Amino acid sequence: MSAVTDAARSVAPAPAPGGSLGQSVRDSLVVAKRNLIRMTRIPEMILFGIIQPVMFVVMFTYVFGGSMQIGSTTDPDVYKNFLMAGIFAQTVTFATAGSAAGIADDMQKGLVDRFRSLPMARGAVLTGRTVADLVQTAITLLVLAVVALLVGWRTGSAEPTNAARVLAAFGLLLLLGYAFTWIGALIGLSVRTPEAATSGGIIWLFPVTFISNAFVDSSQMTPWLRHIAEWNPFSATVQACRVLFGNPGVVESSAWPMQHPVWASVIWSVLIIVAFRTLAVRKYRKADG
Repeated sequence: MSAVTDAARSVAPAPAPGGSLGQSVRDSLVVAKRNLIRMTRIPEMILFGIIQPVMFVVMFTYVFGGSMQIGSTTDPDVYKNFLMAGIFAQTVTFATAGSAAGIADDMQKGLVDRFRSLPMARGAVLTGRTVADLVQTAITLLVLAVVALLVGWRTGSAEPTNAARVLAAFGLLLLLGYAFTWIGALIGLSVRTPEAATSGGIIWLFPVTFISNAFVDSSQMTPWLRHIAEWNPFSATVQACRVLFGNPGVVESSAWPMQHPVWASVIWSVLIIVAFRTLAVRKYRKADG
């Protein structure tokens, strides 16, 4: 704890040239570094974060692969390529629970109060945490992509693609994951214990991820449920990734997010970041007062 306080004090002096924005960036990087160091000292945090999505890949691929209809086929190979964008998106959004629990744990242990006593940017504590969580999410996503390749997932399985488009898809996934960590930050500031934060950070994700086009062809849903799924921000990123990966699952739809999934994904993610970062920082400042 003293090491953390010393690290925070390194940014405590009067702001260097660059103004408040530069000071905020430096403070955020200090907090992010602290959280990344903590992750390396507790490797099970990353390990358990990897095991769950790997289990989803294996179960959905081999248990449900032959019974899911995508378009007019139940070919398990088609479903395998259809599925992976949904698994990737689910993985980055489930990082929300970790963000919520981590911030709640810091609050409970008094670490956040120590940061509050220092002349540092108020939003830096939350920004640093979410940046560190984004790094962890990127590592998890990389491992998951390797596992997906091992079980037979391939880009360009339905339409031609290229490396730039594939990297853009992973960029959209990380943007969505970062957006959802801000939801986790707000939850972590709003509850009293890490256990409550974990539950509050994950329970609402199940309807968000399952009432979507992640695991099933939304064209097979009843009309009212399909409408919800197609306007789900999560679905926009899943659809954008399928388009960029060149995987099956691009269905005909009159919903704007399904016609322009890449733009819809970026817009939804940016809106979530702006809205929930504002709310989280405001919550932090009120607690500070």
